[in-house]
Amino acid sequence: MSRAKNGTVSHARHKKILKLAKGYRGRNATNYRIAIEKVEKGLQYAYRDRRQKKRDFRGLWIQRINAGARLHGLTYSVFIDGLKKAGIDLDRKVLADLAVHEPDAFASLCEQARAARG
Repeated sequence: MSRAKNGTVSHARHKKILKLAKGYRGRNATNYRIAIEKVEKGLQYAYRDRRQKKRDFRGLWIQRINAGARLHGLTYSVFIDGLKKAGIDLDRKVLADLAVHEPDAFASLCEQARAARG
């Protein structure tokens, strides 16, 4: 009985996986069987980290806002509370950008937050 060869279908499937494994080290990039496992694991990491990235950036923004607020004698929580009471609705991404690149504008926000708290 002759051997069944899947020809172009099998070749295309192998090529697709090996293309995704490009850049991996050693047999992870050249051996189809190993490459399947590594690519699947890589896709799992990518899925997880797309969500993790959002958490990481929020933490970074909070650190930057806190550092900027402390230069003006406020803590992060006091600053955010003051902004809410003042009716200033800026998200953390914008506040962090102001704290880093526009210190004068951030200073005026700190003053408004301090005034709103009483």
